[in-house]
Amino acid sequence: MIEGYIDKIIYRNEENGYTVLSVMVDEKLDLTQVLVGYIEGAAEGLYIQAEGEEVEHPYYETQYKVTAYELRMPADSDSMERYLASGAIKGIGPVLAMHIVKKFKKDTFRIIEFEPERLAEIKGISERKAREIGIQFHETQDIRQAMMFLGKYGINARLAVKIYNEYGEKLYKIIEENPYKLAEDIAGVGFRIADEIARRAGIGLDSEFRVRSAVIYTLSQSGGLGHMYLPKDMLIRKVSGFLVPEGGDMFEGGYEEVIEQQLMALQLERKIILKEIDGTLAVYGSAQYHTELNTARMLLDLNLSYPLSESEWQIALERLKKKSEIELDELQQKAVRQAAASGLVIITGGPGTGKTTVINTIIRYFEQEGLELRLAAPTGRAAKRMTEATGYQAQTIHRLLELNGGVETDSEAGIHFERNAQNPLEADVVIIDEMSMVDIYLAHALLEAVVPGTHLILVGDVNQLPSVGPGNVLKDIIHSGAFPVIELSTVYRQEEGSDIVMNAHRINHGEYPVMNNKSRDFFLLPRANPQAVIEEVGKLVSVKMPKYVQAKPYEVQVLTPMRQGELGVENLNREMQRILNPPDGKKQEYESHNTIFREGDKVMQIKNNYKLEWAVYDASGYFEQEKGMGIFNGDIGVIREIDSYAQEVKVLMDDERVVVYDFKMLEELELAYAITIHKSQGSEYPAVVLPILNGPRVLLHRNLLYTAITRAKKCVVIVGNGYKIHEMVDNADEQKRYSGLQWAICEQMRGEE
Repeated sequence: MIEGYIDKIIYRNEENGYTVLSVMVDEKLDLTQVLVGYIEGAAEGLYIQAEGEEVEHPYYETQYKVTAYELRMPADSDSMERYLASGAIKGIGPVLAMHIVKKFKKDTFRIIEFEPERLAEIKGISERKAREIGIQFHETQDIRQAMMFLGKYGINARLAVKIYNEYGEKLYKIIEENPYKLAEDIAGVGFRIADEIARRAGIGLDSEFRVRSAVIYTLSQSGGLGHMYLPKDMLIRKVSGFLVPEGGDMFEGGYEEVIEQQLMALQLERKIILKEIDGTLAVYGSAQYHTELNTARMLLDLNLSYPLSESEWQIALERLKKKSEIELDELQQKAVRQAAASGLVIITGGPGTGKTTVINTIIRYFEQEGLELRLAAPTGRAAKRMTEATGYQAQTIHRLLELNGGVETDSEAGIHFERNAQNPLEADVVIIDEMSMVDIYLAHALLEAVVPGTHLILVGDVNQLPSVGPGNVLKDIIHSGAFPVIELSTVYRQEEGSDIVMNAHRINHGEYPVMNNKSRDFFLLPRANPQAVIEEVGKLVSVKMPKYVQAKPYEVQVLTPMRQGELGVENLNREMQRILNPPDGKKQEYESHNTIFREGDKVMQIKNNYKLEWAVYDASGYFEQEKGMGIFNGDIGVIREIDSYAQEVKVLMDDERVVVYDFKMLEELELAYAITIHKSQGSEYPAVVLPILNGPRVLLHRNLLYTAITRAKKCVVIVGNGYKIHEMVDNADEQKRYSGLQWAICEQMRGEE
């Protein structure tokens, strides 16, 4: 056994809790021992008793591999000071730690725990800060105890903190009785992790909780892939795969009968809903089913007609022509007239087909009618583009609906907006752009806040990739045939010599893009291997493209179909960081989850966080002009400051919002020099660089290529294999999404007949 005070944390992997630390085993002799292992909750100054064995390391001194351990709070003044100075309690650094221990000596921890207000006796600590330190101290002890408990079940530190934050003291009872609840409630705890915890807790493989959890988890996971439901046969196959333990099947006849029983039980409890859709028995989570059903009902409630005679329309049209000097073709005129005469209208079309012209004319029409308009888009970038294109202030849908941050879970369904059925939007006309990006939950929230009688105009390109979140809202609305749809088809921007637009339409029609390098804005640079592709991409982003399109290197966006591999997001970001923002002694940096974040790095939020606060400051950077809550998946910014003492990272987003991230929140950020094509939806960049060499067929399809090149405003450069581009055009097989909004709309229409 090794025991003593933890002298130094040499290394810690926040992902899995693997830690290398030194322990002072004999202070008189200044003798230390290096311990290695999965040591959750370790901090400098804590007393550790560890069991294990000595192991030889090829490069370093003999290490002690820990198999079991116990942590205790320090008892002597030096260790207390070391613990407080380690950053274990936010806001206490080395100087303050020294003053606290000097003042209260061996009574320090008793004072912090039971009389924290006395900390205000020390210069630099206010009464408020003293109370906060006391609260943090309690929480730190409780969390450490929880981490040690959960560590016995193989749960790493990061997940342990999540579990503690979700359940508090209830976690011990949940682990003992039904650890599968973790898979339902906590992002990052999948069925496999919960299953391993259950095994260690002695819960049998035939447990009812186990089968039910596998069903619910499978449905939940399918939502992450965009599905609203799963066909019953597919669900049973997937659940069976989860349930088979290592070493073979537990039941002679397999798991189908057991799963069927639990499906019936869950159906009786109304936790799942079974419906026949197009001859397939669909299994929904209850919340997903009712969300689709309510969305369909609200869409139909808005589908009103407002008579507009030919003479009235001609008068209005002439007035518009005189005022705006806009010439509309027949189809564009039809779109504007339809918007005027309908409660709900969908306007769709590819790049260069005049969607912006139509939106601008619709705005002018309703303005001259004296009606109040609101414009919005799913992302900050898309809203900014909408504002620039129309001259009319647009905002994100979340800000339009006044997100209040009142979210209780990671689920999109748990979002709370101030604008809802009880407090609807005060607008006569609502125009939503980039509608293809809107998932079922955001669509539902929007429709709740729009009262019948309001003109709702949905604009988007139906050929873009579907939303990141579940559902296939725009396509389902169009394919239902229940609402007026105007599809703009004439390409106008092609006349201006844009080969981006020309090639986008060729790809959409199943034709190969023209890649002869005679274009001014569309190029192919053939490269034979990944390293050559990476080198060329680096040159393009750092030197060639910024000069060519007159933009900053950070404005040139690398888009890739994949996350993994040499040409995936993760590797490309490391390479682009090395080229565009190399290490610099003047720049602070911090490593989190195997990513080095450095001041000046381009970063992206990778999950919706409805509680994260932001602020917009004046030119001085000191006075808040606006503040709010909510940072969303795909928001991009630049790291302005890394404060190691405060353990914070300050990020300036593209739309001038400043967001402060705690170090513990950095799992929500990743480098964004390169991003996936899916993440680029709704955005537009001066130039786009596409490294495409190889990849699985399921990822490389026509829809993806079309989306990628339509993100570029001035120039597209493809680096890699031209034949692979042809294969993408030939591959029209998008991944099927199981969504039932079209069915729900048609069902409700049949019910009304």
